[in-house]
Amino acid sequence: MATKIESRPPISPYVGLGVGITIVATASIAIRYAQGEAPSLSIAAWRLTFASLILTPVVLSRHRDELARLTRSEWTRAVASGFLLALHFATWITSLELTSVAASVVLVATNPLFVGLLSPLLLKEPVARRMLAGILVAVVGSGILSLGGLRAGADPLTGDLLALVGAACAAGYMMIGRTLRRKLTLLTYVFVVYGSAAILLLGVALASRQPLGGFSATTFGWLLYLALGPQLVGHTSFNWALRYLSAAYVTVTLLSEPIGASLLAWILLQEAPTSIELVGGALILMGIAVSSRAERT
Repeated sequence: MATKIESRPPISPYVGLGVGITIVATASIAIRYAQGEAPSLSIAAWRLTFASLILTPVVLSRHRDELARLTRSEWTRAVASGFLLALHFATWITSLELTSVAASVVLVATNPLFVGLLSPLLLKEPVARRMLAGILVAVVGSGILSLGGLRAGADPLTGDLLALVGAACAAGYMMIGRTLRRKLTLLTYVFVVYGSAAILLLGVALASRQPLGGFSATTFGWLLYLALGPQLVGHTSFNWALRYLSAAYVTVTLLSEPIGASLLAWILLQEAPTSIELVGGALILMGIAVSSRAERT
């Protein structure tokens, strides 16, 4: 029996994106708490492993036939997407050890620039001038916001560079998702992507002798939360929205994540936003508003 691909969204894709962004904004805080005991690679590996284990019984019981019908090209692209996701998490989570939450989250969220530049070439999706203007305004806002975060961290420059690498990997992950989500159901796609990412991260963690056990129940609780919340709800919402909205728009909306993350960092980590960070946040919201109008026209 053929698996039915969702043709009409059960809720507005804009609402789904909003929910996902809200949940993902909590990820950097949970990671900071987990880093008290767990190394960065271990956090990333457990986040994807827990998510994959939770998905396994659901996908194998409901989407086994679709998995069997995947072509070699589809498998290759989905696994490549998973590897990019793994690299995104490995570089970004490591950056959180070296720079501030604000700088790390903002710089890793510059991926709309990569998507906007490459979408016409790789996805055959021209980016409207209004959308491009919104992206540029939001990215400028991200740059301004990150200036306030450069003051914190053990090695801010290295942390910022790792966050930018994470941004490039996230862009590739989103663009591949845009192509495959036109054909594959949501759970089938994310199962392959999250699973391949988990395998790569576990392998790298073991090869680099990073501990995967011996953590407290509290730390494992944070790791499980990262899988259930930011991964299965947050990232899966993004992948769901990619079927209905352009990759450029989905990625530019993710720039609002640093605003929520910075507010949480202020409340929970005492990393208060400066006036320049507030200006950057306002520009991000302005850019998203412009991009939203472009997407709807």
